[in-house]
Amino acid sequence: MGPRTERPRARRSFLSTCAAALFLAVAAAAHSAAAASQRFEGPLAEAVAAGKSVVAVVEVAGGPRALTAPGQAGTPERWSVPVWTRDVSTGGVLLRTRAQLVVMGGGDWGSVVTGQLVRATGKLRPPVPGTEEAAILTASSGPGQATAVPILEKSAKELREQFVAASSFLAPDPRGLLPGMVTGDTTALDEGLETAMKGVGMTHLTAVSGANCSLVLGALLLACRGLRLPRLPAAALAGAGLWLFVLLVGPDASVLRAALMGAIAVVSLAGGRSGRGLSFLCLAVIGLLLTDPGLGSSFGFLLSVLATLGIIVLGRRIIDWMPGFVPRWAAAAVAVPLSAQLLCGPVIVLLQPQFSTYSLLANLIASPLVAPVTLLGTAAVPLVVLAPWAATVLIGVAGSFSAGVAATARFTSQLPGASLPWPEGIHGLVTMLFLSVLTYETVWACARPRQAGGLVMSCHRRLVSLIEALEDRAVLALRRWGFRQAPGTTWKMALRPGPGLERGAGRGRLGYSTKLSGRNPRWPLRRSEQPVPRHPMRPPGGT
Repeated sequence: MGPRTERPRARRSFLSTCAAALFLAVAAAAHSAAAASQRFEGPLAEAVAAGKSVVAVVEVAGGPRALTAPGQAGTPERWSVPVWTRDVSTGGVLLRTRAQLVVMGGGDWGSVVTGQLVRATGKLRPPVPGTEEAAILTASSGPGQATAVPILEKSAKELREQFVAASSFLAPDPRGLLPGMVTGDTTALDEGLETAMKGVGMTHLTAVSGANCSLVLGALLLACRGLRLPRLPAAALAGAGLWLFVLLVGPDASVLRAALMGAIAVVSLAGGRSGRGLSFLCLAVIGLLLTDPGLGSSFGFLLSVLATLGIIVLGRRIIDWMPGFVPRWAAAAVAVPLSAQLLCGPVIVLLQPQFSTYSLLANLIASPLVAPVTLLGTAAVPLVVLAPWAATVLIGVAGSFSAGVAATARFTSQLPGASLPWPEGIHGLVTMLFLSVLTYETVWACARPRQAGGLVMSCHRRLVSLIEALEDRAVLALRRWGFRQAPGTTWKMALRPGPGLERGAGRGRLGYSTKLSGRNPRWPLRRSEQPVPRHPMRPPGGT
């Protein structure tokens, strides 16, 4: 196949790619416009602007989030619950619309589960600028029972509550951290520990992220491989286990995205081909944006995508750079948090303009402890009901590892300069991006010192060649401008700066030339050999 046939094929491929991209952009724009119209136009937007009281049938879209005041202990008084509307009744008018709201309520609103249909009453008020919700519903009463609670979601909620109760015998730090690292329940997390983890960039451990899903999926795949199952049954079994884990922690939108991103990262690292993982990531991002265009303005979604992209693109390369005597698991323990942090760092400084000096160190120390906590804690959740004594043993072991994570967070947060101020806005993003690139190159230079030395020498040779080329161009320019070269000299001698300076013979330093002619010699003048007479000076006030 010659170049003449390859060019039309490349042109057709380019046109097809542009057409597909244009179609996806139009679809996402249409979906986004339809969602935005509910916020600014129509009866629902008018009801929100007027602050009307409504009775709505809503579907719970995520788990309740506690709204606690600083220093408050005990059960939270109010909860924030994301919901989707089914029916909204206001002023005798029934609106059948599907819009995203946030319900602010107390009491029983903390017991609702994802997928449950409830009846809510209260007042509508405008949402916080920059959020995806169409309105905030301030509930005036508890959730009314519209339909029965789904059995699976109810069972998962009861398991989470029993797991928290079963962990009550642990020390204060692991007692609050273990449920957060396993199920995402941070209601018992100590405020000081939470602040310490935030200061050193470890808050992702208390949220069900792609790392948790990757650990669960990777463990299931290794178990299937140990049983020598065929590829298709092994994939089905691992997928079912991941689905049960998502159901356990609550099938929120963020958890579903984390499960998808974690699965892509595991498949990419296990397959050894970053191109395939990158293709899966692009397809997942396109599908999620078409389903919910509002994700395009979500920092959580952006950080999830960047972390997965870093693991796919940079993680494999950093693992390959490691010397042969470094175990594979140790190389992965360094490469995964480093690659994710390199890409997420420039975005994190936009949200929190500070630099966590020991973030990488803290995550590297805690990374060997995260896997036992996640895997043992997840295995202990169903055993709380089936075999409480076995669950107690697993919780005790997992609690000891989580205590190590808590100690790491507290120790690194108290080191000098743990949190340094960082420029805000675009300046902070650019400087952090430069630091990420510099860190990546430094890691490469440390892992490949011989190649780094060869690169430095190659750059030096190119720089010398560039200087010589610039010098030759300067000589040509001088010739075009009319300068002539004196007989017996070179252009380097002719371009020597200063007419009265020349290099001392064999001394390696500049000396003054005394070969001057003319009536007006230039400075500096020759020093006279005759001593200059000095006249005595009388002291002040003398006679």
